[in-house]
Amino acid sequence: MIPVTKPYFPPIEKYQKYLSDIYQRQWLTNSGPLHQELTQRLEDYLGVQNLLLVSNGTLALQVAFKALGLQADGKVLTTPFTFAATPGALAWEGLKPVFSDICPKSFNLAAGTLPENGNFSAILGVHVFGNPCETQAIQAYADARQAKVIYDAAHAFGVTQKGKSVLCAGDASTLSFHATKLFHTVEGGAIVFRQREDFERAKQMINFGLDSHGIPQTIGINAKLSEVHAAMGLAVLDDIQRITERRLAIVNQYKLNLQGCVGFQHWQEGASINGAYMPVVLESEADINRCVKNLQEEQVYPRRYFYPSLNKAPAFYQQSDCSNSESLANRILCLPLYTDLSTQEVDRICHILKSGLSS
Repeated sequence: MIPVTKPYFPPIEKYQKYLSDIYQRQWLTNSGPLHQELTQRLEDYLGVQNLLLVSNGTLALQVAFKALGLQADGKVLTTPFTFAATPGALAWEGLKPVFSDICPKSFNLAAGTLPENGNFSAILGVHVFGNPCETQAIQAYADARQAKVIYDAAHAFGVTQKGKSVLCAGDASTLSFHATKLFHTVEGGAIVFRQREDFERAKQMINFGLDSHGIPQTIGINAKLSEVHAAMGLAVLDDIQRITERRLAIVNQYKLNLQGCVGFQHWQEGASINGAYMPVVLESEADINRCVKNLQEEQVYPRRYFYPSLNKAPAFYQQSDCSNSESLANRILCLPLYTDLSTQEVDRICHILKSGLSS
C-alpha cells in the first residue's frame, strides 16, 4: 500500500539520545533545554528571528491573531483553496473569514484577485504547497487599508524568496509541524513574528498569560510545546538536508514522467522549492475520478487537496465568486510523496495515472 504521505522517522538511536537527556534532567515541558535548543536551531536554519514554538499549527494561527490584536467580528480576507484549519482558526476566534478567489496558476491569493472594496482587519494568505504568495503586492494592499498581514506557511518550511526566508513576510507567519509535514515534531507548530513586542506578547499568552512572577497579566491559553516533541524535532532536523534532497528528487522524477500529461503549479519567481507536496492538475473532474479509482485499485492512495473549495463547504459556505478555486479544487490531485518512496514506486504511480488519462 502506498499512502499519500508517511511521517519521517529518524533513527531510533538518535531519538533515544534526546529522550535520555529528558530522563536525566526530568524536565518534560515549560520551555525546557530541548525546547530552547530547537528554537535556536530553527531560527538559524530558517534564517528568522522571533520564532515561538507552539503545540500545533492551528493554535499557531489562533495565537497570532490574538497577539496582533485582531478583534472579534473583524473581517479577514483569505483564500478558499486551503485546509479547513485556515478559516476554521479565524471562526474559532470570532473573526469572519471572507473568501477571495485565487490565481489559477500559482493557486494563491494574488494582486489581481483581491477585491477593490471592503474593510478588512487582516489579510490571511496561504503559501499553498509551499509556493510563496505575492507578498509585496499583498503588503501594499494591506497597508492601504491599515490591515495586518498573516501567512499560513504550514507548507513553506525552508522556502526562501530571493534569498530571504518567506517567513519574514507580513506581521506573522505560522508553521505546522504535524507528523505529515516535511519537518515535524509529531504534533507542533511555530509562529514567526516581525516585531519583537508581538513575539513577547504571544510568548506570555501561550503560558496562560502569566508574567515572570506567575501572575496572569492577560488572558492566555496553554499552547506550549513539550520536551518530548522538541526531541523529535531535533532528531528530524538533524536529517533535514537528506529529507529535503530526497523529496526534491521525487518531485523531479514525477515531473519528468508526467510532463505534457498533467498541469503543474506555477512557482513564484525567485523562490526555492522544498518538495512539500506533489500536486497535479487534470482536465476535468471525470479524469480525477477515473485516475483515483485506478490508483486505489492498485493500492495507491492519492488525495484531493483541497476539495471542495471551502466557499462551497457547509461549515464555511459563502455566496462569493471563487470560480478559479472551485475549478481547481475539482481537478487537482496530490500524488504520494514521502522520503522513503522508491524510484520504482514513483514510476509505477505515473504509469497508472497515465493509463487512466488515456482510457
